[in-house]
Amino acid sequence: MKKGFTLIELLVVIAIIALLSTLSVVALNSARVKSRDARRLSDIKQIRTALEMYFDNTQLYPTTDGNLGTSSFSCLNLNGWQTTANCTGTVYMQKVPADPQSGKNYEYADTGSGTGYTIKYQIESPSTTATATPDTIGYNQ
Repeated sequence: MKKGFTLIELLVVIAIIALLSTLSVVALNSARVKSRDARRLSDIKQIRTALEMYFDNTQLYPTTDGNLGTSSFSCLNLNGWQTTANCTGTVYMQKVPADPQSGKNYEYADTGSGTGYTIKYQIESPSTTATATPDTIGYNQ
């Protein structure tokens, strides 16, 4: 009598392994999306905290609009958004975070000549645009 596996047995095992691999990849991608969304919310909270410290000292929010975490908006000091090279003196945020996914940005906009602001950012799950203000984070999980 021959010992070994039949072709059918091998195909069944390969199909089961393929199914388990597919399910694990889908679960991993979902975890990555949730991880990036959690980082976004954490970044927005840190930025809001830095903006509140800035507001406490100046009684205004920065009036320059742009994408946070880029070269022109990489630091927040007493003079507002700055490049890293110009980040001296009273610093509220040494390194302004950028969105964890390339091609997406945290968009800062002044509202009311320094009396308010909005930060727009993309949430992946569910796919939506959220807006943070001095009063709200803009997205609730």
